Amino acid sequence: MNLLIAVVFIYPLILISISLWRSRKVKSHEDFMVAGRSVPVFLLVGTLVATWIGSGSLFGGAGLAFRSGISMLWFSFGAWVGLVVAYFIAGRVRRIAQYTVPDLLEQRYNAAARVLGTLAIILAYVTIAAYQFRGGGWILSIVTDGAISPTQGMYITAAAIVVFTALAGMVSIVTVDIFNGTIITLGVLFGLPYMIFELGGIGQVTASLPSAHMTVLGGHNFLWVLGVALPTFLLLLGESGMYQKFFSAKDEHAARKAVMGMVIGVIVIETALALLAIVGRAAYPDLMEQTSIVGRAASETVILYIARHGLPVLGGAVLLAAAIAIVLSTGNTFLLVPSTNVSRDIYQRFIRPDAGEKRMINLQRAFVVVFGGVGLLLLTQFETVLSMALYAYSLVGASLTPALLAAFLWKRVTPQGGVACIAGGLGSIIGIAILNRLGVNFTMSLAGSEFDFASSEYIVIPGVLISIGLLILVSLLTKPSPEAKWAPFFAPPQTASSDPHVDEAASEPPPTPNANQE
Repeated sequence: MNLLIAVVFIYPLILISISLWRSRKVKSHEDFMVAGRSVPVFLLVGTLVATWIGSGSLFGGAGLAFRSGISMLWFSFGAWVGLVVAYFIAGRVRRIAQYTVPDLLEQRYNAAARVLGTLAIILAYVTIAAYQFRGGGWILSIVTDGAISPTQGMYITAAAIVVFTALAGMVSIVTVDIFNGTIITLGVLFGLPYMIFELGGIGQVTASLPSAHMTVLGGHNFLWVLGVALPTFLLLLGESGMYQKFFSAKDEHAARKAVMGMVIGVIVIETALALLAIVGRAAYPDLMEQTSIVGRAASETVILYIARHGLPVLGGAVLLAAAIAIVLSTGNTFLLVPSTNVSRDIYQRFIRPDAGEKRMINLQRAFVVVFGGVGLLLLTQFETVLSMALYAYSLVGASLTPALLAAFLWKRVTPQGGVACIAGGLGSIIGIAILNRLGVNFTMSLAGSEFDFASSEYIVIPGVLISIGLLILVSLLTKPSPEAKWAPFFAPPQTASSDPHVDEAASEPPPTPNANQE
């Protein structure tokens, strides 16, 4: 028990110490945002994997696996497909060498797209950061047997993530995430076979599970599959943290190689987490009947419960360290991205284009703190981590992803079409959620089943239909963009040069867009 408590408190202190050490390297706003565009492949793989495997996987995904079985993997499958698509655009993203996704949106569309994209990112990413706080609170409460309440633990976690992020930005994130990724992998890959062995083998585990747990659909239908897979697919391809890390790569070849490593890491870890949660259902079926262990949704704490009660002390300590790594690595990225958007995409772009490096870094650090506070307020609006995750994923997926993919895949898309797409996706998700709170019913009967399209599982479907419809219709009704607008997004891959100065020149970012640019 003492070892578990020590791990939970000492591991974050080690990471913060590393962040303090690395903060000495931050000399410019570019260092803070994209680590000086010098991140090698192995560090990039570590930070991409550690960021994606967040509380959505550790709590929301694991809770879904506990309740539904292997059909939960549809939740992860959407992201896996998205990674395949990301591989083909990662090099082009790095070659353009901007700093944020709204930078890309303005370059391909216009300033209105930048503003709307920034708004969508802030709303979604602060929500995602917030449920990392809740996850940390659960960890602290479970490991201390309630001596620290979930609420107290939530505040402690929020403070740790805010401090960690504000110190050195992307420089510290990519440095510690290689350790986080290693700890996550070791913890999950030890816990899964150990628990199977303790329960008497795979046959005994499956015999203890509901029959639907081992079926592909888990008693659901195709629309349910679409509802849980589509948000992760769309979030992955619109994930601003991933794009910002592509911008941090030392070159476009490193960005593409890192995606290959990310594919392997994410598939292995998410599958192992889901299987561990399913084994947890066989070991601790009573969690299904409880509405609360700490905070809410007992089933969502199954991985922590296994670490605390199912594994030997050393194995439990490693798995808990993995849980801490998941919470911290995801939380810091999802605070860094919206703070970058405010400092660069709003303040520098529209208010003070000539702002100095020190002012920009301090402003971004201030907004890391502000968004941490906003995230704590958002936690009162959702019952489960899964519902928070799906709403946030849907917001990004319906508004940003179609416009981003069109920028790289469809030359005919126009600035007006891109703006209509982002506005339509953003407005539909927020509008449906608000109207549902006001009593408007969005339930429909399809193929003999009832579907509530205002719920977190299905809200992405109307949102995406509206945004893609507007993207295509408005683009076809407006004047095509000149070749200069879309050409940088369709340039062929560069070949590796033997002269490092050639590659360096090719990677130079374009100047910050001025107020007169379309």
